[in-house]
Amino acid sequence: MLDYETEAAHYDETRGGVPRAGAAAAAVLRLVPPGARTLLDLACGTGLVTERLARPGLRVLGADAAHAMLRAAAGRLPGRAVRADARRLPFPDGSLDAVCAVWLLHLVPFTGEIVAEAARVLRPGGVLVVTVDKDAAHDVGSDIDALLRPHRAAGAAHDLAGRVDALAAAHGLAPAGTTAFTGHGQGATPTSVVRRLRAGYYASWFRGDRAATDALATALAALPDQNRPRRAPEYRLAAYAKPMSARPRACLTIPAGSGPSGTHARRTAETSK
Repeated sequence: MLDYETEAAHYDETRGGVPRAGAAAAAVLRLVPPGARTLLDLACGTGLVTERLARPGLRVLGADAAHAMLRAAAGRLPGRAVRADARRLPFPDGSLDAVCAVWLLHLVPFTGEIVAEAARVLRPGGVLVVTVDKDAAHDVGSDIDALLRPHRAAGAAHDLAGRVDALAAAHGLAPAGTTAFTGHGQGATPTSVVRRLRAGYYASWFRGDRAATDALATALAALPDQNRPRRAPEYRLAAYAKPMSARPRACLTIPAGSGPSGTHARRTAETSK
């Protein structure tokens, strides 16, 4: 797993920058009900997506567990960046209208805990919006993918749509729509894939040892057009709604000490996007 404390310094420019962030934010907002007044962006990273989740009447908060990521997010979300573990959020039951997690669930084995915690903090009628099948989205049928495909562990992804559907249902959340968006700037090149492979960027699916890594890197280096980007991926978002009830809405507050220097949660691997 990557160290997102160090990744924060160059995270945005290596992940598609503003075009990808804008596309992601627009897609999330398509699935957030018009009447929503509060939205929490889990594992918000540097806040590049979060600050674009803008709509009249919607207050948006960002949460992350990595100090360096949160420092960057705090500059974009003054007073709205919270240090928190996605499994233990510092918000009351039923206090949020929407929760989103873009490029998070594929990274962690505790997907169910994240879904459960989101269900807890959502008010009746609120929605959880998450990316699903993230790793699969990167297979665009290119020559690079032909080499990578045999190494992808089929059925092992933590964010498989069917798995997330089942987890959501187990915590009382019902399907509430899907959408997709383009991962601008994420078209792979053989050169970039070799670099990322050796740096551990594909830890969520690549299980090869050093020898397998070297062999795959050699095959990738033999492909033509080493620096020509292949087609960008199309990411999927799924929304899940909490049923309506007569239960009153809790008052939303940001606890003292939950900002960049707070200590509400220990650091986890949840901060990659």
